[in-house]
Amino acid sequence: QVQIVESGGGSVQPGGSLRLSCVASGITFRVTMGWYRQAAGKQRELVALITSPTTTNYADSVKGRFSLSRDGAKNTVYLQMNSLKPEDSAVYYCNLKMFGRDFWGQGTQVSVSS
Repeated sequence: QVQIVESGGGSVQPGGSLRLSCVASGITFRVTMGWYRQAAGKQRELVALITSPTTTNYADSVKGRFSLSRDGAKNTVYLQMNSLKPEDSAVYYCNLKMFGRDFWGQGTQVSVSS
């Protein structure tokens, strides 16, 4: 059974940084993992995904500011978010894609305001 546990959200001022972590269990090989986000009143959108083996895709809005990395041995992905903006405020969801299915974490809130 796939389980996803997220951590690292919080509140920060504009220009600040946060690091999100996502640990997946119940998987036996490398899968696509990453993060989506959903702001209030908006649709869920892709932030960044890392595929097997090492290709990473970023939303245009976060390129150059966010960095996604993977620790394959730990089935963990990290989203380093720098130069945060108020428009980055959202619930961030860890996503895992396997066998044509999407698996989601419970979400972690990121709030950017002065």
